[in-house]
Amino acid sequence: MSNQPAFGRPALTTTAMREASSGCAELDEILALAREAGMLITLDGQIGREKYQSIAGSLASFERFAEALRMAVAA
Repeated sequence: MSNQPAFGRPALTTTAMREASSGCAELDEILALAREAGMLITLDGQIGREKYQSIAGSLASFERFAEALRMAVAA
């Protein structure tokens, strides 16, 4: 995180915006895998565009998530 004020930062380019949205889509897919594995995902708060989330679940749900993630990466 930079100490530079937001108004002093250069504007995002179209490529940077595309990469950021791609990262968001990837994160959404990972969170979906966690939900499907039985994990609970809660939104603790949001400041601007930054979301603060917690993920909780049993060890069995974590193992299911890890296996689903392994399979998704292999595909």
